[in-house]
Amino acid sequence: MKDVTGSEIPLRKFEGRVLLVVNVASRCGLTPQYKGLQALYDRFKDKGFEILGFPANDFLWQEPGSDSEIKQFCTENYGVSFPLFSKISVKGKGIHPLYEFLTRPETNPKFHGKIGWNFAKFLADRKGNVIARFEPKTDPLAPEVVKAVESALAT
Repeated sequence: MKDVTGSEIPLRKFEGRVLLVVNVASRCGLTPQYKGLQALYDRFKDKGFEILGFPANDFLWQEPGSDSEIKQFCTENYGVSFPLFSKISVKGKGIHPLYEFLTRPETNPKFHGKIGWNFAKFLADRKGNVIARFEPKTDPLAPEVVKAVESALAT
């Protein structure tokens, strides 16, 4: 995958870590969730936790910027230091293979389904198994998210 700077980042780099995969957008009513995502990342990053942010412009064109504009926005406004990737599509004909994997019942039987909006969150354990899904409006610091992350890190 390419990150927002254009560098190739193999997802294997995150092998053995607990991952929260989130489709993000800069001009959404939920954009302030970046603050909570960063706080969650800061709290658990030294314990084997990563957040992977995937900008997507699939919902009312709420992520229109270039990768460099997205990186600048996230850094300046929310101090984002977790990995951000190049803009992708999370639904429809152009869906990225990662999101096809996350949303198909064949590959993710417990937590599949279409992405309904920006900031849908998938939690994967250290072996890459999706173990939870949180809806876009679920705050990243909600007790159920924190508890799920703590539980995944404990195993």
